Amino acid sequence: MKAVGFHTSLPIENDAALVDLDLPAPTPGPRDLLVRVQAVSVNPVDTKVRARVTPTEGQPHILGYDAVGIVEAVGPEVRLFRPGDAVFYAGALGRPGTNAELHCVDERIVGHKPASLSTAEAAAMPLTAITAWEALFDRLDVRKPVPGASSAILIVGGAGGVGSIATQLARRLTDLTVITTASRPETAAWSRNLGAHHVIDHTKPLSAEVAALGLGAPGFVFSTTNTDRHLTEIAALIAPQGRFALIDDPDSLDVVPFKRKSVSTHWEFMFTRSMFETADMDAQGALLDEVSRLVDVGTLKTTFAESFGPISAANLRRAHALIESGRAKGKIVLEGWA
Repeated sequence: MKAVGFHTSLPIENDAALVDLDLPAPTPGPRDLLVRVQAVSVNPVDTKVRARVTPTEGQPHILGYDAVGIVEAVGPEVRLFRPGDAVFYAGALGRPGTNAELHCVDERIVGHKPASLSTAEAAAMPLTAITAWEALFDRLDVRKPVPGASSAILIVGGAGGVGSIATQLARRLTDLTVITTASRPETAAWSRNLGAHHVIDHTKPLSAEVAALGLGAPGFVFSTTNTDRHLTEIAALIAPQGRFALIDDPDSLDVVPFKRKSVSTHWEFMFTRSMFETADMDAQGALLDEVSRLVDVGTLKTTFAESFGPISAANLRRAHALIESGRAKGKIVLEGWA
């Protein structure tokens, strides 16, 4: 089968950073689906793993998490799917990735593809939808008000993949006032189009930007990018007893300034359930089915922004480079095989 991977961690400008491969097809385990991959999207985690992981000698490392495809075969203990089903999912860190024609994935973290979306549109959604949903509803518990706080959430990085879904979820499924950040006219417009009530400039001090809105101190802050750069401002602007979540990887995280406000801190990592096979691992499959339903009834829309053509090493290198530049908005998708 065709696949894309790497043998050595290299800068993305190097042609060997990602290479085309021909590999044996995998065999599904007891609870696995064997999926024929039709489309994938690229996430910041792809670039981070490529930069940090040293593959086992002689074995290429296959990246890729988001995927849409058709179930080709199922393991003997599979109960939720059957061959021919159209599915979408975000994979698992400890297993070979989705940048392969055939891919094995545990059925518990798989959802049924939204019927109203194209393959490319659906591929943009799984990882970011899971991350945003878990951050908002499992970690921040945004449906539970913070006493005395403004009924508002600040989403730092509103035009990114996760921010784009979080904005929609907060706007459509809660009564919160949604404040997002952006720094360019096109990303600010993107965020407003997804439902943000207010968009502020994250190149300026966030506390002053939020204060100028006249809403009061928000009870919730969700930081999707550059958390270390904004942490002091977040501590200043968040309400006492507020709740703060992040998803990125700052070199250090000094939350001491949160103490006087009793701010709780939550680190969302959507791979936790699959990595540890938690008792509620199947919640991710159920979550994706609910996202699929919300898309099909028009409550949510895809964050697909750009197609980079068929799945190949050259096209994936271009996608990684754009994500590493920090200038991507929405999701980059590759569809079909070169």
